[in-house]
Amino acid sequence: MDDEEAEHQRLFGPWDSLTPDDVRTLLADYPGRWWVVGGHAVEAFTGVHRDHHDVDVAFWRRDLALLRAHLSSRYDLWSVGSRTLRPLDDVHPDLHAESSQVWVREHALAPWALDLLAEEDRDGHWVFRRDADVVRPLEDVTWVAPDGVRYQRPEVVLAHKAAHARPQDDADLAATLPLLDDGSRAWLASTVARLHPGHRWLDGLVGPASTRMSGSPHP
Repeated sequence: MDDEEAEHQRLFGPWDSLTPDDVRTLLADYPGRWWVVGGHAVEAFTGVHRDHHDVDVAFWRRDLALLRAHLSSRYDLWSVGSRTLRPLDDVHPDLHAESSQVWVREHALAPWALDLLAEEDRDGHWVFRRDADVVRPLEDVTWVAPDGVRYQRPEVVLAHKAAHARPQDDADLAATLPLLDDGSRAWLASTVARLHPGHRWLDGLVGPASTRMSGSPHP
């Protein structure tokens, strides 16, 4: 555990995260849409394992009441953002103003088990959190594994990760890049160039396989 993670746990408590299989069981009867994002989505696509702090699961922000109804008999839900935690309950049924995440645990003495990301939609379509002008059907930016779990497409995950480009993000890029088709690689290159001009990833992204720049993730 590095110093940053140790300080995070000192402030907010430890994690003992569910796995994607656990999430599939937990949300089997949830009536809303959900999909796995982040490092686990890259791992599912590439088959390359790395250590994970937690599992990140996205859901539609408009379905927060459905999520609370599905989980609240077993878990406590907390609205998280800007280093502020507030219970999601009947007193505060909505995310606080700085929040776009829901953390889940069984009780105050239990470790955190799940990190849920509240995603905005526009007319039922996914909106890219880094660039609200990119709006696509959810099916275009996700894929479904043989076990039935829906994952965010790796080029979209990496477009999010480019803002931080930590060592684990570099590892995810290295595992993913050889497996991307031309359209997906082109979209990732153009998106990183637009959002982060001069980004160090661009030297590896721009090349013969990424000369065609498309306006949206390639399914």
